[in-house]
Amino acid sequence: MGLETASKKSEDQDNVNYIGRIPVRNMWLLMLYASELFRHIDRTKIDVENNPDEIPDLIAEFLVRVVERRLMRNLSFGYRLRSAELGRVRGKIDHLITERHQLLERGRVACRFEDLTINTPRNCFVRVALESISKIVKRPELARRCLSQASTLKQIGVTGEKPSRSVMSTDRFGHHDSDDQLMITVAKLAFDLALPTESLGSKLLALPDREISWVRRLYEKAVAGFYDVALTQNGWRVEPGKCLDWLIEEKTSGIDKILPSMRTDVILNHKESGQRIVIDTKFTSIVTKGWYREESLRSGYIYQIYAYLRSQVGNGDPLAEHASGLLLHPSIGEMVDESVVIQGHNIRFATIDLAASSDIIRTQLLKAIEIPNCVQ
Repeated sequence: MGLETASKKSEDQDNVNYIGRIPVRNMWLLMLYASELFRHIDRTKIDVENNPDEIPDLIAEFLVRVVERRLMRNLSFGYRLRSAELGRVRGKIDHLITERHQLLERGRVACRFEDLTINTPRNCFVRVALESISKIVKRPELARRCLSQASTLKQIGVTGEKPSRSVMSTDRFGHHDSDDQLMITVAKLAFDLALPTESLGSKLLALPDREISWVRRLYEKAVAGFYDVALTQNGWRVEPGKCLDWLIEEKTSGIDKILPSMRTDVILNHKESGQRIVIDTKFTSIVTKGWYREESLRSGYIYQIYAYLRSQVGNGDPLAEHASGLLLHPSIGEMVDESVVIQGHNIRFATIDLAASSDIIRTQLLKAIEIPNCVQ
């Protein structure tokens, strides 16, 4: 019996899909951290972080419930631009088509007008999200519910293709669209969860050597999202993607066109304790081969985090005077956790093992922002 159990465990491990060296279930965990939805999940009812394999089922269940509620209250309508040959004028007359086809002789006129419809990009996006996530959920009855909801949307007229992310990015929500906004947030996460499994032709895809800018952005957003949820309740303020200003005393007329800007990945502020931690995430190996040694920290990254810290000293912000820096990389081969104090600023170099279990990832993320006392 012991051998059968061990064999089954080994088989389960072999069946794990990977993106590079990262298990797909950990990619799902990063996507959850990066999503706005992570801030709204009732984490007292389900420990999603410790069960990343259950994340698609959780999001699918959430999406089905949100869509059910929207259907009970009626989906939102929108206007779609249409062209048609009509017996009366509606909207604007298309004079070119009207003359070319001699429509007036037949009592017709070509018109362009806006038509109220339920077949909006917003509703189409949700329908396709239901179809996509149904392919990766574990529970068969949940997959059927997703497909049933998608079928219901089709029956009431939501039949368009999946709109692009650029189209969805231009969709603006009003004060009365809060339910729609939640529905779209869940649908976007459903698409993200399905993304790694759509192109898995083999067990292992090359990372980070391939162009995977979306994974780099995901890693950055996931780190910010995790700290936002984990630290805000303890008085921390999390600022993702903040631009820093150079303390310029004098400048020539053309310098603004060529002076590079400074944009941090994440800044953590705690006013009560006077702490600031500037985090820069890098989806590369933390060390490289040096001139006179086998391994060396990447000098460009050190200069970057040093500039973030020292450029803000003397601007009247007390948190900037002794701010700490953190270069946070995924581990590739081995773990690193080292720090140094340079001109009063503690700079830490740490890695996160994205191939580890979810509880270890969480522990490493929390440990990385504990600034140790360096030996002087």
